[in-house]
Amino acid sequence: MKEQKVYNEDVKGDDKFAPGDGNPSQEAASDAKMTDEASKQSDKMADDAKTKDSDSELDAAEEASDEAARAVEAAVAEWKDKFLRLQAEFDNYRKRTLKEKMDLVQTGGRDVLLAMLPVRDDVQRAMTAMEKSDDVEALRQGVRLISQKFTDALRQKGVTEMELKDKEFDADIAEAVAKFAAGEQMKGKVIDVVQTGYLLGDKVLRFAKVVVGE
Repeated sequence: MKEQKVYNEDVKGDDKFAPGDGNPSQEAASDAKMTDEASKQSDKMADDAKTKDSDSELDAAEEASDEAARAVEAAVAEWKDKFLRLQAEFDNYRKRTLKEKMDLVQTGGRDVLLAMLPVRDDVQRAMTAMEKSDDVEALRQGVRLISQKFTDALRQKGVTEMELKDKEFDADIAEAVAKFAAGEQMKGKVIDVVQTGYLLGDKVLRFAKVVVGE
C-alpha cells in the first residue's frame, strides 16, 4: 500500500509541468501557424515576381511604342522633305516654262520680221528702178521675183497658201462670199478665190474668201 501511495504521488507530481510543454495539440497549432506564414510569404514573393514581370512587360511595350513613334516621325520628316523639294522643282519648272513660252513668242515674232526685211529691201529697190526705167518687162520680172521671195520667206516660217480653186468648198477653212451658176459639174466647188487663205502648220492662219458654184 505504501508503494502504491508513493507511485500515485509521483504521478501527481508529474502533472505540475508547464502548460504547453510537450503538448501535441499546441505543437500542431504552432506548426500550422508557421505553415500559413510560410505560405503567405511564398504567395507574396510570387505576387512580387508577377508584378516585376508585369512592369518589365510594360517597360518593353513602352519602349517598342517609343521606337514606333520615332520611326513614324522619321518617315513623316522624310516625306515632308521630299514633298518640299518636289514642290520647289515644280515651281522652278513652271517659271522656266513660262519664260520659255514668252521668249518663244517674242523670238518668233522677231524671226518673222527679220525674214520680211529682205523682201522690204527688194520692194524699195524695185520702186527705185521703176522711177528710172521704162522697161515694163524688166519691172514685171522684178516684181515676180519679189513675190516669190516673199512666198519662200513665209514657207520657211510654216505659212502656206491654201490651194482651193476647183476643189470642193470646205466651210472649215474658207468663207463663201458669193455663189455663181457654174453648171452641174462645178456645183459646190470653188470657182474663184477672192482672198487667198493661209495655213500656219495645220491650223488656219487666215480664212480664204471664195466664190462657190451652184
